[in-house]
Amino acid sequence: MASLDKKNVRYNILYILVYIVGIILIFQLFNLQIVHGEEYLQRANSRLTRETKIRAARGNILDCNGNVLAGNEIKYSLKIYKSKIDEQNLNTTILNAIFVLEKNGDKYNDDFPININPVSFKYENQERINKWLEENDLADGTTAEQALEYFIDEYSLKQYSLEEARKIIAVRYGIDVNGYSSMRGYEISPEVCEKSVAQIEEMNHSFPGINIEYRPIRKYYYSSLASHVLGYVGKIGNEEYTQNEGYELDDYIGKTGIEYVCEKFLKGKDGLKQTDMSIDGTTTGEYITEEAISGSNVMLTIDAKVQQVAERALKENIEKINNGDYGEKREVYAGSVVVLNVKTGEVISMVSYPDFEPQLFVDGISTEKWNEYTVKGRSALINRTMQSAYAPGSIFKMVPAIAGLETGKITKDEQIECAGIYPGGYKPKCWYYTTYGRGHGYLTVSQAIQKSCNCYFYEVGTRIGIDNIEKYATYFGLGQKTNIELPGEISGTLAGKKLYEKLDETWYYGNTLSAVIGQAENNFTPIQMARYIAMLTNGGKKLDLTIIKDIINNQGESIKTEEVKDYINKRLGIEKTSEENLNIQKENLKTVLEGMQSVTEEGGTAYSVFKDFPIQVGGKTGSAEAGNDKTNAWFVGFAPYENPEIAVVVLVENGAHGYYSAEVTKEIMEAYFGLNEEIVEDKTAKPYTNL
Repeated sequence: MASLDKKNVRYNILYILVYIVGIILIFQLFNLQIVHGEEYLQRANSRLTRETKIRAARGNILDCNGNVLAGNEIKYSLKIYKSKIDEQNLNTTILNAIFVLEKNGDKYNDDFPININPVSFKYENQERINKWLEENDLADGTTAEQALEYFIDEYSLKQYSLEEARKIIAVRYGIDVNGYSSMRGYEISPEVCEKSVAQIEEMNHSFPGINIEYRPIRKYYYSSLASHVLGYVGKIGNEEYTQNEGYELDDYIGKTGIEYVCEKFLKGKDGLKQTDMSIDGTTTGEYITEEAISGSNVMLTIDAKVQQVAERALKENIEKINNGDYGEKREVYAGSVVVLNVKTGEVISMVSYPDFEPQLFVDGISTEKWNEYTVKGRSALINRTMQSAYAPGSIFKMVPAIAGLETGKITKDEQIECAGIYPGGYKPKCWYYTTYGRGHGYLTVSQAIQKSCNCYFYEVGTRIGIDNIEKYATYFGLGQKTNIELPGEISGTLAGKKLYEKLDETWYYGNTLSAVIGQAENNFTPIQMARYIAMLTNGGKKLDLTIIKDIINNQGESIKTEEVKDYINKRLGIEKTSEENLNIQKENLKTVLEGMQSVTEEGGTAYSVFKDFPIQVGGKTGSAEAGNDKTNAWFVGFAPYENPEIAVVVLVENGAHGYYSAEVTKEIMEAYFGLNEEIVEDKTAKPYTNL
């Protein structure tokens, strides 16, 4: 019985505590809602909060010396958010904001289709006018004056002059079409100057609902320099938006080049900012709730100084050929240059001409400029170093030379006669016979490379056969992608039985005679040719090419190479393949390189260009038939001869003779070895810093 009483006591105490707590809560609720309700309501109504994104800066793209090729500049925009002000105050606010913009030369969005001087529709045809009238519930036949008067009444603008009313209508109409709220603003101006920013922020109380927002916008500091390497960014498309996580519809994304390939690393992470406002939309306080994290910086192997010289030299060379400065006029519109470090495979320069200005794509390129860039046969958007393949002509001859020496079918000192017409097959002629009516006579392999003798190599091709030509050309990477870290690379084609098997065609001896001198179906990209020349000079070692030197995060730390490679290989669909190492004998390589050295010496096809050059250069000219009475001009070179550092490949479409383009190689080598005083100059460029 005693224990039962104790239980009852406990329950009674518990009930009492519950009642007390309930009474306290009721009292507090009464206090909040009845006693101080009006006060708290006024406070709540007088404090509004908006959360907006802080746009993260995109990572910089740097050259190998830290010059910023692609960075960011801050772009300010002017937006208006819905606030609790009446219509007259809204109109006054809009007009005052427009006055500030106009005073400082800033433009604002205006899609209202009625002019006022004279009053007329902007639309050029009645069909569009009728459609607009229908969309705005206006009767067919409504005149421009009547439509304008309707909107003046609709927006309560009677007390303003016609000019002032028209300015306000531009924004009010934009708001009606696009909508806005206290959380999502309408953009009055996409870009305002710092002077306008200062004036509006200083007089913040006079601009309720008006807000200055900023975002970093891509800036290409050297105009078109390395445009095909850098690529460009643009506003994200619907398909890109659905395929990529972490983006919004107004974000920018890499479209081509390194901007595309390294998107994951270059893109930063947006932060968050909270803005406190009074009831009328005036900002009362701002603070960051989540910091923005800038993207990683991508350092390229490209040397901006060499790139600048290569671009200028190629352009000038093309202009000279067009003007007939070499003795004959030809229509030349395009060319390319590749410069490699022969020991590391790093791309020092990659030039495709014509080029383009990446900046024009950031906010949408104009139709006029797009048409200029996409003229058929002269497109500036093709990276000709890796997206176009060309017959190599005589610069291919080092392949059969190596194959002949390695197989023992020819020797270093053996002389083969060039009588001008080769007696086998379809009896092809040497270019020397076609030009001078006689042959070269007896030549060693080095001399045949110097003189670029076709008949010598017809005989080499006859001895070694197409299988060996294919074998060694494949080893040097011809007809295969280099897997450089850029999108759109093509494989080209290697003439031979493997290709013909795919085509279900028969390979004939005559095909070998054509293929051995770099014709037939042989079509290679300039970057493939650069790797081939680099392999000839580095002891015949396989060479992996790269254009990315390092990727550095916002903490200043390098991202692991394997992580970068795995991501890029997946993005570009690159699959690693294992290949046989042919272990080419150094003596045979030396024999071929001696022939290339003699090309730039007295008696060689490029002697006139390099006769006074202070550094010993090896090279080879090439002229390859390209159909339609066109002949592409090649020059491949390396230096210094004794201890090669760089390989240079120059191609000029329809450039006629390889020695024409040798001048480009000479200027590039002068820049690389510091034989001139040229430097990259651009006052807008910024030094490299970790952001």
